[in-house]
Amino acid sequence: MRAAVERDLALWWHQNARDLPWRFGRTSPWGVLVSEVMSQQTQMSRVVGYWEAWMNKWPDATALAKAPTAEVIAAWGRLGYPRRALRLQECAGVVSEQYHDQLPHDYESLVALPGIGDYTASAVMSFAFGERVAVIDTNIRRVLGRAFLGVESLGGSTSPVERTLAWRVLPEAAAQSVVWNQGVMELGALVCTAKQPGCDSCPLRSMCVFLAAGRPGLGERRTRPRQRFQGTNRQVRGIILQSLRDLPDGQSVVTYDKLRELWPDRAQLDLCIDSLEHDGLVEIVDGHAVRLPQ
Repeated sequence: MRAAVERDLALWWHQNARDLPWRFGRTSPWGVLVSEVMSQQTQMSRVVGYWEAWMNKWPDATALAKAPTAEVIAAWGRLGYPRRALRLQECAGVVSEQYHDQLPHDYESLVALPGIGDYTASAVMSFAFGERVAVIDTNIRRVLGRAFLGVESLGGSTSPVERTLAWRVLPEAAAQSVVWNQGVMELGALVCTAKQPGCDSCPLRSMCVFLAAGRPGLGERRTRPRQRFQGTNRQVRGIILQSLRDLPDGQSVVTYDKLRELWPDRAQLDLCIDSLEHDGLVEIVDGHAVRLPQ
């Protein structure tokens, strides 16, 4: 049964995998890492264009480490959570200086890099270096939980049960484990989706415990307050950064009066300017005007 599941999933992967530019050995390990950082909490369809432009401009860690911080923040564009751009540049500096522009090939060294956590380190180990390691993200947790345990993943932190399961079902051979990780992740993104899974076209349907049980609790999520965006500090921070990205060539400063036009709530505006400065994303000049870091 296990061999058949691996075979069916591998066949599905080879026939249905999205042709993303960092897949199928077409980029460096550094390019894989950049794609994983950009894809965190961001739809894949939005990432492709940014990744291609980024890698054309800074194809390796050394190039990114030497780039002006203002350009790095501007190039991040609308990917969201712009502190990721600063952490990625910080990571590039360490890779350039301590590892001679080559990503370290072991999990412990990867996870010690700035901004790199368990998921990203595991993904690089599997997708870039072809090592046998369990990669665990939201999609993988959902597919494995449904197929092998018959339960819905409720989100939150990865549980010991989920981590043990991911390692238990991982193929023993390194090459097959990479295809398994990629296939399960893609299956969760395209077929075994959260609310409307396409069970009829799923390569795991013949052995899926969740489907056999009638898909109990389909779409359930951990109870938590609905997150809003309009009017939040996150929105205001984004408006400030976008105003800097939109400046014409030759201009680098947005005046406080202009920012007040964009967001009239002065108290919230001041708070967000201060927080952006604290995070290293802007510099305050001439009183209360702002510019990208020089």
